[in-house]
Amino acid sequence: MSKKHEHESTDQPVHHHHDCGNLFGCGDEKGTGILREDLKDTAYTRSLSDRLLHMDEVHQENFDGYLSARGHSRRSLLRASSFMGALAAVGPWFSKLGTASEPPSVQKNKKASKKEDEGHVHVVESTKETVHLGVYDTNLPPIVKIDSGDTISYPKTWSHFLNEMQPGVPVDKLAQMRKDNPGKGPHSIIGPIAVNGAEPGDVLEVRYKRIQPMDWAGAFNNPGALKTGLLPGDFSEGQVKYVTLDLKKMSAPFGDNIHVPLKPFPGTLGVAPPDNYFPPLSPGVTSSVPPGPHAGNVDLSELCEGAKLFIPVWKSGALIYTGDAHAVQGDGEICLTALETRFEELRIQVLLHKQKNHAWPIAETTTHWIVLGMDKDLNVAMEAAARNAIKFLSSRAGITDLDAYGLLSVACSFRVTQVVDIVRGVHVMIPKNLFTGELREKIAVV
Repeated sequence: MSKKHEHESTDQPVHHHHDCGNLFGCGDEKGTGILREDLKDTAYTRSLSDRLLHMDEVHQENFDGYLSARGHSRRSLLRASSFMGALAAVGPWFSKLGTASEPPSVQKNKKASKKEDEGHVHVVESTKETVHLGVYDTNLPPIVKIDSGDTISYPKTWSHFLNEMQPGVPVDKLAQMRKDNPGKGPHSIIGPIAVNGAEPGDVLEVRYKRIQPMDWAGAFNNPGALKTGLLPGDFSEGQVKYVTLDLKKMSAPFGDNIHVPLKPFPGTLGVAPPDNYFPPLSPGVTSSVPPGPHAGNVDLSELCEGAKLFIPVWKSGALIYTGDAHAVQGDGEICLTALETRFEELRIQVLLHKQKNHAWPIAETTTHWIVLGMDKDLNVAMEAAARNAIKFLSSRAGITDLDAYGLLSVACSFRVTQVVDIVRGVHVMIPKNLFTGELREKIAVV
């Protein structure tokens, strides 16, 4: 049984206005700052918000002006260069809290075993009470509250459309379910899970401990009329392709003499987004489709077992949501989907870092630091990734911005994460082996 906790913070973030671009964060010259009213500049007009709520499909054209630098002056864009700025207001430091009481259904399904390296292990089943279609809903009470260092096990997660996507289900039915739920993503989202003591300005470190897919998966593109995917005009007919996974060989037979090595990861994992960054479908409810400063539907294929994702906290408790099980995905995800599946188990460990003041998520593997940039405009996402990576290198490696600019050009790779989630993504692969000795040991995300 969990220890009980009755403390719930009622403190509200204090917002400050700074005149700077709204895409990458801004702050003082040392690269620290506060979440300000400029985040609200990215919100939709009422008409655009209504279009999201009532549209019959989700695609880039329905988001003209969304998270784009168009309309902003060049000067403002150039000033929006601080990777470490644009952060939530610094709240009071809180003493360490114990685990709050949990619903009986969660207590029943929890493995109470303590492991020295995993903290308390919380088992969160996928049920109609814990899973919701295609949204991050901050109005829901937390399924469970965890402490820093605890582990969450998600056994037998659901496939898309609340587990309706199964081998044999035709693409027309999948497309109809998308049309029947305007504004929502196809993802079966589990959450929220609250982190005790998490406040705006903090950073969550998510460690991917175990990612085990089930033995089937499918990839699909919607009919072109839904205008999803990269090339809807080229493919008027949709298609879904189901395959049986060879889990012993960790391979997917895609066709005769075509075998795809598996690299399972959750396409969607994030926290509650900052207020007014996305147009809400209703108060406190946002679509699971676009990624952003809260991470979310990042679709970064490097986030497999052994990886870490560092996510800025924007709301008290952080509020973790996940879904979108992938067996494997290529960078770009151009048809709309990865090889979508269910997880036999997704297991993550969550650590809380107080007041680290990050503006965007950063990932880390054993071989790379991975810096992200996102925007509706792929060119601007590329610029955001470059600026964020320059700031990362100059602040961690102690080199000048000009040297960081050059190092990125000659030794680092910029990859298109995905182009199908309204907000496009670019990730920068910074090899750790560029750095040796004490410098390599010194570089850390938090």
